[in-house]
Amino acid sequence: MNYIGQEIQDFSVKAYQQGELKDVTKKDVLGKWSVFFFYPADFSFVCPTELEDLQAKYSQFKAAGAEIYSVSEDTEFVHKAWAEASTGIGKIEYPMLADPAGKLAKAFDVLNAELGQTYRAAFIVDPDGVIQSYTINNMGIGRNASEIFRTLQAASFVRAHGDKVCPASWQPGDDVLEPGLDLVGKL
Repeated sequence: MNYIGQEIQDFSVKAYQQGELKDVTKKDVLGKWSVFFFYPADFSFVCPTELEDLQAKYSQFKAAGAEIYSVSEDTEFVHKAWAEASTGIGKIEYPMLADPAGKLAKAFDVLNAELGQTYRAAFIVDPDGVIQSYTINNMGIGRNASEIFRTLQAASFVRAHGDKVCPASWQPGDDVLEPGLDLVGKL
């Protein structure tokens, strides 16, 4: 199924963030760019490398007007225990959403029900709550925070300049394309 252009469903989940427990709802994510970063499980192998990679770029995501929400089927208490047990995870500043009932995972269609875990998925959601980009990887395939950030920047640029598009490997400041008949067959 294609989720591009689909508005995210209403939700309310618990979260762990920097030593505190809180609630996060759809209302909280509206008005800014959001990255929903699903991963299989706390206390695992590939997952901490990805979450730490995101943390290394977190200030750049924030400067771009985006919030990261990591999501797993673990509870907020397991997130807290993981942050206390792992130096790297303990440094994470973004909210770690708890989805033990699989509501978010089902809404985004990334739950492997047999395992009770999510696939590795990253959804980039615009300030109106509409999905602009997503990737879904199998459990053993880690992701790159730099590419997620680049895609966020491109999505933000296209939203602001709807008459221009970003070519492959585009970075801010690079040339963009303005679709038109004059480009047909010339690229």
